[in-house]
Amino acid sequence: MKHALILGASGDIGSAIAKQLAAKGWSLYLHYNQNKVVVQQLIHQFIKAYPHQEFFGVAFDMQTKENLPVFLQSIFELDALIFAQGTTDYHLLTETSVEDLQKMWMMQVALPIEMIKAFQSKLAHSNNGRIIFIGSVYGGFGSAMEVAYSTVKGAQTAFANAYAKEVGTLGITVNVVAPGAVDTQMNRVFSKEDHQKIAAEIPVGRFAKADEIAYWAVQLADDQAGYMTGQTIYVDGGWLK
Repeated sequence: MKHALILGASGDIGSAIAKQLAAKGWSLYLHYNQNKVVVQQLIHQFIKAYPHQEFFGVAFDMQTKENLPVFLQSIFELDALIFAQGTTDYHLLTETSVEDLQKMWMMQVALPIEMIKAFQSKLAHSNNGRIIFIGSVYGGFGSAMEVAYSTVKGAQTAFANAYAKEVGTLGITVNVVAPGAVDTQMNRVFSKEDHQKIAAEIPVGRFAKADEIAYWAVQLADDQAGYMTGQTIYVDGGWLK
């Protein structure tokens, strides 16, 4: 039985990944920070549907290294490490504080790297270890008003490019799934008019569903995806090409 740790499992994309992996027989560690109820509901649903698999809720604040050792010790078997957590701020760069940048860097780059270092031996023991980041199309193409966010997402791609070369012989793959505009809570701050304007720029004419992004993460977690590594897969409906 395979085990995955999903960071940000209470979010829209994280929850969708959890549902698809559970349906494929995976046991899951479901990470949350404040949204404990969402994870509890998922676990209740999964235990009922998949009684022979294991499901655990694990709490951790991805903005601080405090309690990181305790969190790491709560994870035992591990075959896939999936980073679906993240947030953004909408500011001009001149209005972005050092604290804003540090918050995003810690959550989406620094702490994930610390976790990967700690879990490398477990993933290598799997022989089909998987590390998957949910990045962003902005990591490759950039966005005004989200310079800090674009920077950290670009760093995820750079990390995957480099680390994949270190751990390929260990059977570990490292990849990024980079969505374009997705219908998630993070993007619901926009008005209906703004949504329509963005959708009109996307060749397929709409925002992605969380399930459509999760699909690619689940494919990368499969044993047969062992030759795909060091890549960023842009799932953006043809946008920003």
